Amino acid sequence: MKKTLVSALATALVVGAASTTFAAANPFSDVPRDHWAYDAVTQLAADGVVEGYGDGTYRGDRNITRYEMAQMVAKAMAKDNMSASDRALVDRLAAEFADELNNLGVRVTKLERNADMVKWNGKLEYTYTSERRDVPFTRDGVTKKKHNADEVLFRLEPSAEVNNHWHVNARLDAGYNMDKDDSSSVVLKRAWAQGDYDNFSLKLGKMEFVTAEGQYQAPGSIVADGEFSGAEASFGKDLRVKLQAGRYSHGGDFADTANYQGAELQYENGSLQAGAAYYRFGSADLNGAYSLKPSKDKMNVWALNGGYHFDKNIALTGAYAQNADAKIYKKSGQVSLEYKGADAADKGSWGAYVSYRHLGNASVEGTYDGALRYTKGVELGTNYTIWNNVVLSAKYFKGKDFTRTTDDKVSKLFGRVEFLF
Repeated sequence: MKKTLVSALATALVVGAASTTFAAANPFSDVPRDHWAYDAVTQLAADGVVEGYGDGTYRGDRNITRYEMAQMVAKAMAKDNMSASDRALVDRLAAEFADELNNLGVRVTKLERNADMVKWNGKLEYTYTSERRDVPFTRDGVTKKKHNADEVLFRLEPSAEVNNHWHVNARLDAGYNMDKDDSSSVVLKRAWAQGDYDNFSLKLGKMEFVTAEGQYQAPGSIVADGEFSGAEASFGKDLRVKLQAGRYSHGGDFADTANYQGAELQYENGSLQAGAAYYRFGSADLNGAYSLKPSKDKMNVWALNGGYHFDKNIALTGAYAQNADAKIYKKSGQVSLEYKGADAADKGSWGAYVSYRHLGNASVEGTYDGALRYTKGVELGTNYTIWNNVVLSAKYFKGKDFTRTTDDKVSKLFGRVEFLF
């Protein structure tokens, strides 16, 4: 408390002295009227954090100098009772006018100077899907043979540097169904801290859960494609080991959160890639969801993957997984021929693939953009960068529901446009 009070008094004295001593000299250049700092100061003024000049005005008829702007920021820095959003604005202003503040004798901490090191990425995507089956099925409480969906997703992915080795990341999603014009609140999908060292990386929090074979296959993963909460450690270079442990929840199939452990061994050098993995899940709800053997409340999934790049454009990849504790449909697998791929930063770039996919009970939460769980068949896919940071993609799957002996035909059309920023 004493430290805060002394800091506030020192800042006030510095600003007061600066107002009389340096006002005539005014050595700093003007701040352009379209500079983001004007909007920031206006917001802070509306919230009562800054008061403008001594006469209560902001002198909007002329540009504010960097010196005058720094004075306002210094006054704001001396205040303690402000909201988190206002504090973030003050920190950003302090980073922008750090040199001027230092010349005024106001110390800017490393955290404040690095406020601009928080980076934001994101996208807006529109997705259309059309699923057909021979036998009527239920989606969103409606039973029919065909189901169409139009969905919009808005995603933000902030990343902030903590120090030379550690940074924090998050993913925020908000989506809605266009056909129903419903609304959705913002959901924190991921939040984790990551430390990167020489040939070693550690993650803590809620993070991406994409199994090894999904990281190299154009159609996606056959075992898992989602999130889990816990810890992940990986080490190595060409031959890399990844260890994971934590909790995993898949509300679509079971309500109880599962204990999860995983280990991956992945080799990648030049044109060749190969890997093996083991995943273990434990939950009372697993038995009914994945047709496990009687009295089983744990399941062990083994997986292999491999691939070869014939040149920079063409690759052949494959993956296989088996649920050792399932009594039926225990295998999943896919093989794909891939050509190039769209690059969001390269207008006109494109890619395509053809894949045979078979997704059984080894698919805990696979990539179901095309092929669906308990289906097998051919999946075709393509993507194209129509403009910089605008990517179109399409997939078509045609196959069979292998749990049925008749009326087993299944097809799915998937289309998406992504606006990346």
